[in-house]
Amino acid sequence: MIRTILKSDKNSLTLELPDDLVGKTIEVIAFSIEDAKEKITKPVSNKSKAVAFKDNLADFTFNSGGYKFDRTDANDYE
Repeated sequence: MIRTILKSDKNSLTLELPDDLVGKTIEVIAFSIEDAKEKITKPVSNKSKAVAFKDNLADFTFNSGGYKFDRTDANDYE
């Protein structure tokens, strides 16, 4: 899947497809949006997507501080 948000300065655009979409039936939809929060003007590599994903999840990481789980203590009910 490709999602690109851009602002065109002419009425003609060229879309380059990845190799896995060549020969498949695709749908292209164009509509106007107001106040786009992000501008994507070119495809990004998988590596940069992974870095961006990791950065977005940085606030949700957990550091156990060396905690080790002891199954014996967890199952000791007495």
